[in-house]
Amino acid sequence: MRTDYCGNIDSSYTGQTVTLYGWVNKRRDLGGVIFIDLRDREGIVQVVFDPDLPDVLEVANTLRSEFCVKLSGKVRARPEGQINKDMRTGEIEILGTALEVINRAEVLPLDWNQENSEEQRLRYRYLDLRRPVMSQRLMFRAKVTAAVRRYLEEDGFLDIETPILTKATPEGARDYLVPSRTHKGEFFALPQSPQLFKQLLMMSGMDRYYQIVKCFRDEDLRADRQPEFTQIDLETTFLDADGVMAITEGMIRDLFNKMLDVELGDFPRMTYGDAMRRYGSDKPDLRNPLELVDVADLLKDVDFKVFSGPANDAKGRVAVIKVPGGASMSRKQIDEYTKFAGIYGAKGLAWIKVNDDSMGQDGLQSPILKFLSDDITTSLVERTGAKTGDILLFGADSATVVTEALGALRLKLGEDFELLQGDWRPLWVVDFPMFEEVDGELYALHHPFTSPRGLSPEALKANPVEALSDAYDMVLNGVELGGGSVRIHDQAMQSAVFSILGIDEEEAKNKFGFLLDALQFGAPPHAGLAFGLDRLVMLMTGAGSIRDVMAFPKTTTAACPLTSAPSPANPQQLEDLAIATVKKPS
Repeated sequence: MRTDYCGNIDSSYTGQTVTLYGWVNKRRDLGGVIFIDLRDREGIVQVVFDPDLPDVLEVANTLRSEFCVKLSGKVRARPEGQINKDMRTGEIEILGTALEVINRAEVLPLDWNQENSEEQRLRYRYLDLRRPVMSQRLMFRAKVTAAVRRYLEEDGFLDIETPILTKATPEGARDYLVPSRTHKGEFFALPQSPQLFKQLLMMSGMDRYYQIVKCFRDEDLRADRQPEFTQIDLETTFLDADGVMAITEGMIRDLFNKMLDVELGDFPRMTYGDAMRRYGSDKPDLRNPLELVDVADLLKDVDFKVFSGPANDAKGRVAVIKVPGGASMSRKQIDEYTKFAGIYGAKGLAWIKVNDDSMGQDGLQSPILKFLSDDITTSLVERTGAKTGDILLFGADSATVVTEALGALRLKLGEDFELLQGDWRPLWVVDFPMFEEVDGELYALHHPFTSPRGLSPEALKANPVEALSDAYDMVLNGVELGGGSVRIHDQAMQSAVFSILGIDEEEAKNKFGFLLDALQFGAPPHAGLAFGLDRLVMLMTGAGSIRDVMAFPKTTTAACPLTSAPSPANPQQLEDLAIATVKKPS
């Protein structure tokens, strides 16, 4: 039997004989004495094989990287000068007395001494996960979920499972459909979230529910998205937004304290409107001191239509970012930032360098100064607080374009100029609009079960564009950790929201009849929140992508190189399901 994990063998085992299992991390032959580093999930320990045991040494001589072995030996102190204080096992080594090769390893398709392509890493994921950095992330994730469970269960939350095969509901992405064999021509949908079921659990009197649950969304992918992902999902009855925020903030504080020994400090609250106006994002990274400053009122009468046009347009915006030390930018760098802003629809990026703030307009440099009076440039410098050596970068277009372009540019500038301050900056974003308008149609900004704040159904229908939702997002370092809301618990209000979204009574009954029925039978007020577990662990471990904190993720094309999924279905299965496939035209 194994005595302990490799990474746990320390000086307390000195003099003892131990038995270990693991993989050969490295082998070194030093003139008849063979050293190997034996690795398992907990770490690495050094093992020595010497000529005094020729039979054991002969086997050790055959070892190569990733051989799976069993060995026994005596723990002894390392010689002076060979102690590694950075390792738990660094004060000892094991003198090997018995060695068994359990399984040999062929030449590895991955090279751990260099960067492998993501396709290779996912194709041979079982090998990639042996790397200490990857195994440590998965172990960290397991500890996070255990800590979350303990915290919520101590607070009276019940772990209740909800169905995976369910009915399609609008959650903002396409559903994954599952055909039914017993109901030919009909389909289940994989849940984009347990939203309706957790609301029904509240109506069932469960009071406090949580679940660490798989969710599925058929959407375009990027670093923080996967077709299947994991949520820490929770719901409560008889609590308002403040109550839910207090519980979940306490949980995240506890998690960071126990797992990282970090005190997160204050969680300020910021309205959605302020976040978009000041930072160009509804998930602002407060480590970045750069802000968007509105200057349209100063530029309405200038003889420069690039500024005056949007400044006089109710749907336009003129804003500026002051970059400390940015006057050192070359014209080439400014052109590169202009090209970057163009990705978000910006047609250009006007600029003013402040070479000497004591010289007024004479201390400024820009091709647009000829359009601006001394009074206007003085006002621009004063409003932005620009000093010698700074640069002002302007966005002028529709409010949407300016906000998105300068918001993205702000993040890039913060990274490029190394402006980020502090390690962790959490906040709550609140007072979201209830609806967003796209091409003249209204859509729910969160989901159609979110309650408006302080409005009757009649008042909501009278002016839906101005309505605010009783919703809240927790943001950390520019990442949305989780979002939630107070839910609609009144049938009249739910019907009003469906009506505003263009969902008529027949469609509402067809899609959500079970929910509307439940609202008639003493439905309690309820509210909840869902955290993205993958994003949370990614942030806590410093990984660059959620794929690096998931055991078996998909690629950005939603494929699995390991299993070659998705793949064509067996013809007999398709026949049983009454499904025919159609070839794409060549």
